[in-house]
Amino acid sequence: MNRESELYREQLKALGITKGDVLLVHSSMKALKTKRTPEEVIRDIQEVLTPEGTLMIPTLTYDNVNSESPVFDVIHTEPCIGLVPTRFLKMDGVVRSMHPTSSIAVWGANAKELAQAHILDETPVGSHSPIMQLPRLQGKILFIGKLLHKCTFMHGVEEVVGAPYCLNKETTHYILKDENGETIERDLYAHNFYGWGAEYQRIKKILAYPDIKEGKLGEADCFIIDAKCLFEKAKEKFKEAPYYFVTDISAYI
Repeated sequence: MNRESELYREQLKALGITKGDVLLVHSSMKALKTKRTPEEVIRDIQEVLTPEGTLMIPTLTYDNVNSESPVFDVIHTEPCIGLVPTRFLKMDGVVRSMHPTSSIAVWGANAKELAQAHILDETPVGSHSPIMQLPRLQGKILFIGKLLHKCTFMHGVEEVVGAPYCLNKETTHYILKDENGETIERDLYAHNFYGWGAEYQRIKKILAYPDIKEGKLGEADCFIIDAKCLFEKAKEKFKEAPYYFVTDISAYI
């Protein structure tokens, strides 16, 4: 183990990540300012979690799977959101949930169990999505870089509370191929945030230490968040102000 890897593992532990944790990660390799590969960074996280823990990374495909191109192949359809999800999918022991636009890659304890039920959801981040199991499992969310505005977990909260701006009114017909090449056809609701800009960085205003903590990983600024606390606090905020986490940008489109 080289010095940079040792530093990363020390920093992850300083953030409060421990053996056996269930962890959702949003990451920016650019923010890390390192020559290390995504695989090396991921392995540091896995080493801290150990196989008793669970690592989740979104492998979203909303740009390349849609009504015009409705086929999702759980093995071959690449994520549209960066290098880390793409590389993670190819690592040993990683399984991917079956959803055409909002799949999640999972590694570690009970990975298959957590991933397999996602196909039951009619919405992108429904109750069967792996990341919506985070509150139940005392899970955490790690942001590597200033990425609070890209919090996929918040989409799940929006769906739970029935936020009026996040879903299409009509379903889209999708064709899903599993790891054996078998086809499943589903009519599902897709996200549609047209005219709305995400403001999930406002999470910082509804949470306080220790439910949200700041730290470093390499050169990157990081946040670690208690998922159950975020779930409860965000639901409360939606009741008070249904549009708190978005801004109307329709006049600029």
